[in-house]
Amino acid sequence: MRNVQAMSATTKTAPKTSSPQSASEVGETPSGKGAGDENFPVGSFLLPKHLRSHIAIYYAFARAIDDIADNPALAAEDKILRLRAFDTALCGEERHDPRLAKAHALRESLSETSVTTKHGSDLVAAFVQDARKNRYATWDELLGYCALSANPVGRYLLDLHGEDKNGYLYSDALCTVLQVVNHLQDCGEDRRVLDRVYLIGDWMAQEGASIEDVDHDALTPGLRRVMDRMLTGCDELMALAHELPRALQSRHLAMESAVIVNLADRLITLLRRGDPLATRVALSKIDLASAGVRGAVGGLFAAGRGVRR
Repeated sequence: MRNVQAMSATTKTAPKTSSPQSASEVGETPSGKGAGDENFPVGSFLLPKHLRSHIAIYYAFARAIDDIADNPALAAEDKILRLRAFDTALCGEERHDPRLAKAHALRESLSETSVTTKHGSDLVAAFVQDARKNRYATWDELLGYCALSANPVGRYLLDLHGEDKNGYLYSDALCTVLQVVNHLQDCGEDRRVLDRVYLIGDWMAQEGASIEDVDHDALTPGLRRVMDRMLTGCDELMALAHELPRALQSRHLAMESAVIVNLADRLITLLRRGDPLATRVALSKIDLASAGVRGAVGGLFAAGRGVRR
């Protein structure tokens, strides 16, 4: 979900439907996915109770617009119309359309907590980009997409907890890793259902891989090398992400962040060993429990200790 031009960008080929003709036809297209389908905890018990409802509202908004962007039955122009309607409602220009209830709810939540609407609007911009763009030629291009599609989530949580914006550096790194890892987990389905490929185009050319390799039921040697290069980029970002818990003042958020850092590390390891085209590479219950215990304890003692310079 990002905003840089790609040398190899192409137009999406999703099945066309008739475009919505009025605001009353603009709304959600629920996929049935929820917080339980994510790689990370959403508003877990580690976070302050009085903030969990606000986090749930933010997640519901993000889930609604994500579902629109990922709906293969909608044409690109339909998706963009719906997404922009959500952004208009979020920014307060449309207050009465019940189909945009999740945007209205987030606007009210953000007003109550004094958090900027930018963290919602950036997500919309990312999903609009998904409707228009389905190839990424360079690593920097993909990072630019993650700056809109993933990083706003971490920034929202920091702002909600009253944290210093200097912490964005570390939360951005973690959120970007989670986004890239998710792209690698879902690379086969993204290609098959939406003709989206987030694997780096220039690296595929260098490694003798092609877009068509993603259609196979196992990684080719070239595609394996591309994925490993992307995971190496994730490892480099994780050096910053590991500093996040100590950059936070909130013990609650530090514990939650430490759990997610551990989950990201584990997912990278699993993807190094596994083949996401052959089988689903995902966290086990043991992975979740281990990351939860170690993260909660580590984050509790890390909070407020500052970052090494």
